[in-house]
Amino acid sequence: MERMAEMVEQRQRDERPDTLWLLSHPPVYTIGRRTPVEHLPDPARHIPVVETTRGGQLTYHGPGQLVGYLIVRLHADEGVVDYIREVEHRLVAALGDLGVEAERRDTPPGAELLTGVWTVATGRKIVSIGMRQSRGVTSHGFALNVDGDLEPWRWAVACGLPDVDMTSVARETGAATMDQVRPVVAAAFEAA
Repeated sequence: MERMAEMVEQRQRDERPDTLWLLSHPPVYTIGRRTPVEHLPDPARHIPVVETTRGGQLTYHGPGQLVGYLIVRLHADEGVVDYIREVEHRLVAALGDLGVEAERRDTPPGAELLTGVWTVATGRKIVSIGMRQSRGVTSHGFALNVDGDLEPWRWAVACGLPDVDMTSVARETGAATMDQVRPVVAAAFEAA
């Protein structure tokens, strides 16, 4: 979080270009400002819960998940929600290149936000997205499940959606590795 904040400040001062920072985390749940207490995991699971400044609700991060933090200056007429839609489209394209037909979804009026990316064939959620912007620069980003343990998703309410079935590239295709997925995701962002 400290490193990301430094990069945001550097981008705000135009001391760095737009940046996609790809990494993985040890097991941790992160929560946005709107996460209800009843969505949190049982503390007996011994996975830390960290409050963040991003939008969205509870997300699990762990080994086998590709996290992309986006430090990007928005155009004058672009808001963070506009940029999140762009991120969804880029990840849909990357997943298509990996053999997973995916889509973004529009949220019906009055429903919980459906931000993220979903598989077409199975209707499972494969990417979570939570971002914010400060002084015209985005931070936080997306979490793409590649080949990690999906069980921790079942120990809490993911993304504010009690019935969501989280999936991974490996679950959908039968096999995937971080080394295969990382360059495809990077290329999808570089190309746009």
